[in-house]
Amino acid sequence: MTYQMTTRQTFVLFPIGEKRFAVPADQVNELAPHQKFDQQEQQRFPHTTPLLTGVVVRRNQIVPVADVAPVLIGPQVPARRFYLIVTLNMEGDANRMAIPVSGECQLADAEQLPLTGKLPPYVSGLLSIHDEIIEVLNLDLLMSAEVHA
Repeated sequence: MTYQMTTRQTFVLFPIGEKRFAVPADQVNELAPHQKFDQQEQQRFPHTTPLLTGVVVRRNQIVPVADVAPVLIGPQVPARRFYLIVTLNMEGDANRMAIPVSGECQLADAEQLPLTGKLPPYVSGLLSIHDEIIEVLNLDLLMSAEVHA
């Protein structure tokens, strides 16, 4: 009897505008609502970067906000309703980051497809779910690209 090893993994799918992206579920802490005049309201500060746009207070901790929408879908940035709170592992340090997303997230158990074509370095794989191709993001590379730019 032969057993095949599967490389299925659980991902969190999240929308930014009309497009969906994925990150490994083990990187996601929670999905927090974006509420005006509340602790989840983003606080802006003068020394921001194109990706790091401010901070939110979540569970009594200050969490940087990484607005990745302009990089992923272009300058037409849609309204965002939630913050996807993720853990990055940049340079050996685990850091929490809030990513504004357009709608509710979904869990999916899937196998990554082999990378084909020319994709940005922060795309670590592709998923095919219900005839939709979804890019799996390496958030560490996406964030470090800005640091090293």
